[in-house]
Amino acid sequence: QLEFITPFQLYFNPDLIFRKFQIWRLITNFLFFGPLGFSFFFNMIFLYRYCRMLEEGSFRGRTADFVFMFLFGGFLMTLFGLFASLFFLGQAFTIMLVYVWSRRNPYIRMNFFGLLNFQAPFLPWVLMGFSLLLGNSIIIDLLGIAVGHIYYFLEDVFPNQPGGKKLLLTPSFLKMVFDTPEEDPNYNPLPEDRPEHQPRDQDQNMQQHPQ
Repeated sequence: QLEFITPFQLYFNPDLIFRKFQIWRLITNFLFFGPLGFSFFFNMIFLYRYCRMLEEGSFRGRTADFVFMFLFGGFLMTLFGLFASLFFLGQAFTIMLVYVWSRRNPYIRMNFFGLLNFQAPFLPWVLMGFSLLLGNSIIIDLLGIAVGHIYYFLEDVFPNQPGGKKLLLTPSFLKMVFDTPEEDPNYNPLPEDRPEHQPRDQDQNMQQHPQ
């Protein structure tokens, strides 16, 4: 907004990425949501709300898995962006988060601006219809829904099918970075690492029961 940089320095351009090594465009294209306006604040509210609900809900205590979902979704969107000539993918990323949350909370009743009442799984489609009413292209919304469905199917549906298995495995280095290590229940601390009250208790026992 202050024009320190322009959208032309941020948008997704494969030629500039691979030929001129402007690698930052792989990330910055997800961070631009257009000029300040209704669409910008709309995306910010939904991004914050559903990212937070996922993190505090189905991903509670699984930060590495949460980050892996970001990386997996961003990778697929980037691949689609190569063929669809898309410049900014931030809105698709928001729709992906909304889709995953909505499928994991299918019985929650939603109300859209006091006009529509529906179950949570219909929320991404309602948002796409609203985007269409605003005159925006729905390709970005469809991309977010498609990537969200791929992640949801591979993570929640396919592993529970007969003969299915978990295909999305979070890399161990992400778990090492983001997840706190679990305490070993069989760990026996050294005497000098044990709580200080233990020697005091032993001294009291010696005083109460002298030999």
